[in-house]
Amino acid sequence: MKFEKFVLANGLKVIVHQDKSTPLACINILYNVGSRDENPDQTGFAHLFEHLMFGGSINIPNYDEPLQRVGGENNAFTTNDITNYHLTLPAENIETGFWLESDRMLNLAFSGKSLEVQRNVVIEEFKQRYLNQPYGDVWLLLRPMAYKVHPYRWDTIGKEISHIENAKIEDVKNFFKRFYCPNNAIMVVAGNITINEVRSLSEKWFDPIPRGRENNRNLPQEPEQTEARSLTVEREVTADAIYKAYHMCSRLDKEYYAVDLISDILSQGNSSRLHNALIKNKKLFSDIHAYVLGDIEKGLFVISGKITKGVSMEQADEGVLQELLKMQSELVTTEELTKVKNKIESSQVFGEMDILNKSTNLAIAELLGNADLINKEVEKYNAVTAEQIREQATIIFKNENCSTLYYQAKR
Repeated sequence: MKFEKFVLANGLKVIVHQDKSTPLACINILYNVGSRDENPDQTGFAHLFEHLMFGGSINIPNYDEPLQRVGGENNAFTTNDITNYHLTLPAENIETGFWLESDRMLNLAFSGKSLEVQRNVVIEEFKQRYLNQPYGDVWLLLRPMAYKVHPYRWDTIGKEISHIENAKIEDVKNFFKRFYCPNNAIMVVAGNITINEVRSLSEKWFDPIPRGRENNRNLPQEPEQTEARSLTVEREVTADAIYKAYHMCSRLDKEYYAVDLISDILSQGNSSRLHNALIKNKKLFSDIHAYVLGDIEKGLFVISGKITKGVSMEQADEGVLQELLKMQSELVTTEELTKVKNKIESSQVFGEMDILNKSTNLAIAELLGNADLINKEVEKYNAVTAEQIREQATIIFKNENCSTLYYQAKR
């Protein structure tokens, strides 16, 4: 994927990818702030800001209306590592996007009313998605069990509702000033545009925004887990479930590609190992998944599954452990490895057909070190060997490295 880069005087990194095959353009702004940057006593702020950023800025009281008027749409998401905002609109209306995004980077309105409205939205989301939804509180239980020191120990929604309920306007303003500044952001513009057009508009709309303070992270690092942890809870759900979280390398480590392929070998598709062994043959689970969280710092490899009625927790747990033991004791076949590598390559190719996917992936790659990483991903996956798969399985799937949540249906 071809692109060009430049940096404004205030530190804003700008990446431009021209795609003449579409009449659209996409502006993606990634802010280098996530829930890991929050005060442990004031969690949920990064996610609250995802909502506040749509509550009106200093010169534009309503973000959505002018964007919709020119045929645009927008959205955002928050993770433990980043907060990402994107809009897509007809390429000839691209300046409207620059105007909107620059104004809210310059300054939000910060009215008491806006804070109250968005606070209530987030609190309602906390209740609906995490407290009142079946299996909704899994990550509120699993994260603090797996992490004892690192700020990954709370979810993006926050530790508890009271942290959002008690958020004061000054706290919110300070969070904004610290993180929502040009030198803490990466802007990707993709679509039917030119480098000169984007440079001109970037200088016009973003150059006047003052640089913010530098944020040098010094996060507490999670010590190695030396004993197995487990928690059993009982909830109003239809089926028992198991969640197993193993500590693994970071997204930046070279071993990440082997670990990601392990998750695909175990559970991608109906021919995967866990599906064949534990759903089709042994009938221990009704569904089961293995996945990596892809965190920038040392993350988690998770196996989660709903247990078939009549099967005990012990039987289901033992079934999972047997499959993990096979990953440690036997080399994966050439056929298995080729299959998952081909799927990775095809998903990347199809993903590049969408300008929103391309712009988001370019921004994340730049945050990881260099936007050109996006062009080397397939190569890195293809270089993984069966021996490296077994080595990582041996390192990760140790009993003492695991935190297990037994999620029981009320009898």
